[in-house]
Amino acid sequence: MERLRLVIVEDDPMVMEVHTEFVNRIGGYSIVGKAFSGKETFEVINQTNPDLVLLDYFLPDMDGLSILKEIRRQDCPADVILVTANRSPDHIQQILRFGAVDYIFKPFRFERLRTALEQYRYMKKKLQVNRQLEQQELDLITGMGARDGKADTGLLPKGLNVHTLEQILDFLAGQTEPLSAEEVAAGTGLARVTARRYLEYLQNKGRIRREVQYGSVGRPVNRYKL
Repeated sequence: MERLRLVIVEDDPMVMEVHTEFVNRIGGYSIVGKAFSGKETFEVINQTNPDLVLLDYFLPDMDGLSILKEIRRQDCPADVILVTANRSPDHIQQILRFGAVDYIFKPFRFERLRTALEQYRYMKKKLQVNRQLEQQELDLITGMGARDGKADTGLLPKGLNVHTLEQILDFLAGQTEPLSAEEVAAGTGLARVTARRYLEYLQNKGRIRREVQYGSVGRPVNRYKL
């Protein structure tokens, strides 16, 4: 999948740099523009045609909701993730009504933004397939259910995300023999501790089977299979 085009809107230069660093660490995105005001936001969007706008709510000349409404009024195809300190349920409901794909409270940790961007990439990938979607696939995109009954992704523990979960499940689906966490990590390009955490979650959910392999020396090895 090609890198997605991202615009960052933030009036604080220091926060802009932090967001830029976070996005570059996550990967899979090209930052095609930056804006520090509402006026600049529309100029940059029109010039760059982004897939996604990471939009701060409080700007010098406009608020994020007004910008989101105008994006929708112009029928712009860009998706929007709102970033704000406002935690009011009424405010959040307004934002979601106008089609924001996510809503992140300030201040946020790197892991929260990574989850949001990886989930968005997963959604874009699924919506680009040249066929009709099944209900289970759509449920996974929206976080409402599971794919093929294999993973309950609607209520993932903190720090886990759909994209990585799917990556591990797809890898295991192509294996005929049970694998250790180290082998899964090597096959997916993940860190060993990350692979182990996802495997333990899936095993606890009953989605994969764990087998304990005892050797003549050393500690027994846990191996996992769908």
